[in-house]
Amino acid sequence: MKPLIIGDRRFKNRFFLGTGKFASHEQTKAALEASETELVTVALTRVHESDTVGDSILSAIDRSKVEVMLNTSGARNANEAIRIAKIGKAAGFNWLKIEIHPDARYLLPDPVETLKAVEECAKLGMVVLPYINADPVLARHCEDAGAAAVMPLGSPIGSNRGLRTRDMIEIIVEQSHVPVVVDAGIGLPSHAAEAIELGADAVLANTAVAAAEDPVKMAEAFRLAVRAAELAREANPPVATFAANATSPMDIFK
Repeated sequence: MKPLIIGDRRFKNRFFLGTGKFASHEQTKAALEASETELVTVALTRVHESDTVGDSILSAIDRSKVEVMLNTSGARNANEAIRIAKIGKAAGFNWLKIEIHPDARYLLPDPVETLKAVEECAKLGMVVLPYINADPVLARHCEDAGAAAVMPLGSPIGSNRGLRTRDMIEIIVEQSHVPVVVDAGIGLPSHAAEAIELGADAVLANTAVAAAEDPVKMAEAFRLAVRAAELAREANPPVATFAANATSPMDIFK
């Protein structure tokens, strides 16, 4: 597989992790260590949730090893997302996941407002990764607008339903000139492996890990699954065929 480079950073681990829903900062830290992730998403409100040293979510993140990507979760339109981006940039954060979903029931991203936000936030010089529907046309528009990578959903956020958008993700992977990070709906390590096997460059999960009975063990499982799928791609597996293909000689009794 080609090296994974997003913005000016090279990643060895293709599994990214969200930090919402963990029961404590201690649990977050342990899961991050087990996952060996190099990129995490954090809501701006959680970064500034307390002025007390050590009480912020950042206390759980080793920033010498892990890039922190702010997300605009809660933004209902482009203006709100851009405002969050500017606050984050002023605070020293340059990586941004654009997440705009006005519909609270399904949390589906607004394509029009998302594209507007990508354009403006890219102009700020930020490394922008938009969370989008699995729409190949929108993915190209985001790329043209300055997105450093695109993040098509596998299924609705937190649904754990896996890759219900598989066919569209394949098209996005085929056409994209920037990395493709499958995000949302990834509920099992096998879902993450499937995304990598489809050709995605990386996978981001949160609920599947944080809501597990043992988040640390699940974080390790995701790391191993993504790495296994990466190794399988590097091995160049044989093409699937409709008919059987004997693994042993068929004429030994002739």
